[in-house]
Amino acid sequence: MRKGIRIVLAIIFASIILLLILCPFINNLSAKHIIAEIKSVPLPQDTQIIESFSQAGKLVGNGNGMQFFGAVLIESELSLEELDNHYSSYRETPWYCIVKTQYAQNIDVIEHGTFSLETDVSNGNYYLVYTWGNGISPFQDLDLRGH
Repeated sequence: MRKGIRIVLAIIFASIILLLILCPFINNLSAKHIIAEIKSVPLPQDTQIIESFSQAGKLVGNGNGMQFFGAVLIESELSLEELDNHYSSYRETPWYCIVKTQYAQNIDVIEHGTFSLETDVSNGNYYLVYTWGNGISPFQDLDLRGH
């Protein structure tokens, strides 16, 4: 009887540890998938992708809940308005393919934490194209980074 209880407790403990490892991994993959979605949108003329960034966690606002963010840094000779017009034709939701001029290394649309780009954006026509996405239940609900 004691051996059976120990086995059940060991299985429960191992399951909890596995979830603590598995949930962040799955949620990070969900955030990386957002980058692939953005990259699937055709680039406008005279524009190139410089780098990409993704993050999963509690990124903006108050309260509990996971958020999923993906972005690509582009360099373009087009204006912000021209780029926004291009990406707006692919915009499925208000949070999809948002275009913002990028003047600094930090990604300032993320409020919680400091996340920086590798590229020096101080002397060019750089723009961030970003999307807020969704994760997979129950992994997004069980990730401690969202609480």
